[in-house]
Amino acid sequence: MNLKLSMAVGVLAVGGVLVGCSNPTEITTRDGQRITSPDQPDVNEDNGFITYEKDGKEVRMNKDDVQSMEEVK
Repeated sequence: MNLKLSMAVGVLAVGGVLVGCSNPTEITTRDGQRITSPDQPDVNEDNGFITYEKDGKEVRMNKDDVQSMEEVK
């Protein structure tokens, strides 16, 4: 019985960590378009692009085209 309880607690803890890693973000462009990304976009200061995932594909956007990025609560 202790093994089952320990495994259940472990599964719940791992599930909580995975859910906690997902931070949906709303990206607002300079032209007013709002894009919701399932995760926090990657900002690359070296090349000036923001990378996010949309429908399973990687999308790159010029950092200058972005007005704001806010975490959706």
